[in-house]
Amino acid sequence: MAKVTVIGAGNVGATVANVIATREVCSELVLLDIKEGLSEGKMLDVFQTATLMDFDTKVTGVTNDYAATANSDVVVVTSGIPRKPGMTREELIGVNAGIVKSVMANVWKYSPNAIVVCVSNPMDTMTYLALKDSGLPRNRVFGMGGALDSARFKCYLSKALNANSNDIDAMVIGGHGDTTMIPLISKATYKGVPVSDFVSKEVLDQVVADTMVGGATLTKLLGTSAWYAPGAAVAYVVESIVKDQKKVVPSCVLLEGEYGQKDICIGVPTVIGKNGAEKVLEINLTAEEKAAFEKSADAVRKTNSLL
Repeated sequence: MAKVTVIGAGNVGATVANVIATREVCSELVLLDIKEGLSEGKMLDVFQTATLMDFDTKVTGVTNDYAATANSDVVVVTSGIPRKPGMTREELIGVNAGIVKSVMANVWKYSPNAIVVCVSNPMDTMTYLALKDSGLPRNRVFGMGGALDSARFKCYLSKALNANSNDIDAMVIGGHGDTTMIPLISKATYKGVPVSDFVSKEVLDQVVADTMVGGATLTKLLGTSAWYAPGAAVAYVVESIVKDQKKVVPSCVLLEGEYGQKDICIGVPTVIGKNGAEKVLEINLTAEEKAAFEKSADAVRKTNSLL
């Protein structure tokens, strides 16, 4: 089976590693961090759950030893400082851009054939930076944001409908930001029936608003960025790659004319399989959604200009 590396052993990275290990997504898993002993400790903790959770994944934690990550099939990059209350994802750009560039140089040195999933914030801009620096095709480097935002959208819809969230199909496209993401109410369904058949527009408007500030709400409550849902969302994407599941996941990919956009990494529905972001799906958007997507793209470009 595959080898997966997670860079960054903070709350999100460690949760990604834990979910991947317990779900046996790959045969070998490496967690790397620059802080002495952090990855080793977290992976030892995870390993001690193996008999309790009944998994056989080989787990390793290392301190800044990229040689241990050699020949990884998938590399997840969570490196960078997390948001604190009141901070926007965009405010992290300066320090996180430097971290991501340094990390990526080591990733390509030891795993030149890897598929890279970027998680570091601001995610759309960090993905664009990592992809452009690599010179690789867009399927090899893409970002995780939409999987998380869509899960949050389904969570709030399930609350509004008092329904099982697994019976709800919904997605969020656009930038991974509090003001740039676009929850697609027009495409959201409950057992195949439009959600608008079950609740009022006012309720759905509140669901959209709650979804857009989903991350900020948790940051305010927790005092730092969330990690359970982000970690599970990343693992979901990695599993679709490793097991070639061809799941359609809203992902941050480089657009090459789709949705009227070029030279920008932004969230759109994408087929995720063994070759990474294998295919961008163009879906019909309402006039309002098209306008929102253009506005979102403009905001992402503005952040990109700060690189």
